[in-house]
Amino acid sequence: MNLPYAEPYKTKMVEYIKPSTLEERKKWIAEAHYNLFNLTSDKVFIDLLTDSGTGAMSDKQWAEMMLGDESYAGSQSYLKLKDVVERITGFPFFLPTHQGRAAENVLFSVLVKEGDVVPGNAHFDTTKGHIEFRKATALDCTIDEAFDTIIHHPFKGNIDTAKLEDAFSNNPNERIPFVVLTVTCNTAGGQPVSMENIKEVSRICKKYNTPLIIDAARFAENAYFIKIREKGYEDKSIKEISRELFSYADGMTMSAKKDGLVNMGGFIALRDEELYKQATVFNIMYEGFLTYGGMNGRDMGALAVGLDEATEFDYLETRINQVAFLGEQLVKHGIPVIQPFGGHAIFLDANKFVPTIPRDEYRAQALAIELYIEGGIRGVEIGTILADRDPFTHKNRYPELELVRLAIPRRTYSLNHMRYIAAVLKKIYDTRDQAKRGYRIVDEAPIMRHFTVKLEKISPEPTK
Repeated sequence: MNLPYAEPYKTKMVEYIKPSTLEERKKWIAEAHYNLFNLTSDKVFIDLLTDSGTGAMSDKQWAEMMLGDESYAGSQSYLKLKDVVERITGFPFFLPTHQGRAAENVLFSVLVKEGDVVPGNAHFDTTKGHIEFRKATALDCTIDEAFDTIIHHPFKGNIDTAKLEDAFSNNPNERIPFVVLTVTCNTAGGQPVSMENIKEVSRICKKYNTPLIIDAARFAENAYFIKIREKGYEDKSIKEISRELFSYADGMTMSAKKDGLVNMGGFIALRDEELYKQATVFNIMYEGFLTYGGMNGRDMGALAVGLDEATEFDYLETRINQVAFLGEQLVKHGIPVIQPFGGHAIFLDANKFVPTIPRDEYRAQALAIELYIEGGIRGVEIGTILADRDPFTHKNRYPELELVRLAIPRRTYSLNHMRYIAAVLKKIYDTRDQAKRGYRIVDEAPIMRHFTVKLEKISPEPTK
């Protein structure tokens, strides 16, 4: 008989999380102006706001923390990390940053200018924010299948190569500084990109003499999906697949808080020495000296170990199967989610879950708030609030999908936590017809508003 799968690790330390009452949560979320980012962590029971920097490090990573070389220049921890990055990615030039958006800020300061167009696959919020802050345009070229939550396409993160060709045809070549390919594609539901698509996008970029930059926050999870879903990669290791993936690109940015398995950190890796030299100027200005770039030596050491651990099949199988377990529980209850399940999160389809709430009342945010009130579970809206206003018309942008992301921290929660989440969502789903009104914005920032937005609840109309 086949034995059930068990995690390839055991618990060495635990952190207490405090349950709360329904009335407490109603009070706390109102005090937070109905913005889940404003809640302090002691008021959250299960925190699925993000998988970024929220995972558990291994004993080997903690051991490396004690060996950290905190020298300002020439740190041995930097050299360890540089060697691992080059071995896994193949990129010879490397700049550490304190996190992924810092890597974007440094690299985009070199590459992006006003009026540019940056094609990609459903740019994430910080990527789009850094592009639009520079008065450029983020052009979404994701395949249409990504916007159908039910269809079982194995690589919904793919770029539509016809759309990409159109982008080059409709814009002067000098207006497209690079193409960004996000693996896995977070905004599209944590969906992977196939190796075949990466090759074809690379071919198009070379045709137009344009760099291909990988947003590699979850590259190891993407490599896992290539291994189990794409013909010809069944017998390759995750490290072999990762190395091939990066071989088709000219550079990468990395939020190491995801597939680096650390709580803070990031980096840029590049193939071109001249681009590297230009980026070093901004890295020194914004981050720090070249051999620490906003990171402690101990964090660089932990990241060096984490990159190796994250590119091992056993770890990835456990991590992605836990995400799938939650998805399977929700599907059994009839709850609408993006399928197939992504690598790092389950995405609730708010358009189908609470269609009774008007879109201009932020139905995905309303669903995320209800999940917190009912069960103390903090997710995040990936919908109209996150999509922000159009930088030119200043009107709300309504994306095709209104989603609530439940991002699963790595090596942190048990399957019992997943069962609890599923039970809370079933309770909400069974009473979904009662949801009639949502929220209105009372204060917002001009860009990336979702982090600090303040909302108020719209009272239901009185019954006659």
